[in-house]
Amino acid sequence: MKYGSGILIVATKNKGKVREFQHAFAPLGLTVKSMFDYPDLPDVVEDGATFAENALKKSRAVGDALGLPVLADDSGLCVDALDGRPGVYSARYAGEDADDKENNLKLLNELEKLKQGEDTGQPLLSTARFVCALSLYDPSAGQEWTAEGTVEGWITSEQAGAGGFGYDPLFYLAEYEKTMAELTLEEKQVISHRGKALQLLTEKLAEQQDQRGR
Repeated sequence: MKYGSGILIVATKNKGKVREFQHAFAPLGLTVKSMFDYPDLPDVVEDGATFAENALKKSRAVGDALGLPVLADDSGLCVDALDGRPGVYSARYAGEDADDKENNLKLLNELEKLKQGEDTGQPLLSTARFVCALSLYDPSAGQEWTAEGTVEGWITSEQAGAGGFGYDPLFYLAEYEKTMAELTLEEKQVISHRGKALQLLTEKLAEQQDQRGR
């Protein structure tokens, strides 16, 4: 697969994700464009039952519309005490137009309800994981590459950190003694669900190129 003029299109309108993808692909000399650069394209309805289904649907729809390779991401938070919620509804947990603050508040309220008024003094409320599914689709070749990454952590009642986005201020990493929002962008790229999925995806692409070169 070849990238046209050093450009990689990412099917997202999430500014935080755009920033992370730009950081990840800059060393490869790729300029990341997003749906902000293609405002005339209709939104893709994310109605899949899994992160992988949504990512694949977005990469195919946008790739076919533009006739160019497109990378799509669908990711979210799965909290064990909430039976995996918010899951694929992470971005709209508190409603279709909810922002990060509203989603975080709903998550904390749901977990507080489970405590039934008991104050244990414990800030860690539940084990959880971030999940990221990536789909890279090349319409000219009709090929798709997929990868998935996860990172384990805890949901804490004490938000911390000004970096990241989404649920990052509530996602505590015991080995770092920090929330995801307290990590630098470089640190997050290495250990995050999105960073791990990107690493797997690039390894798949490199392996395919090696096989073609033999």
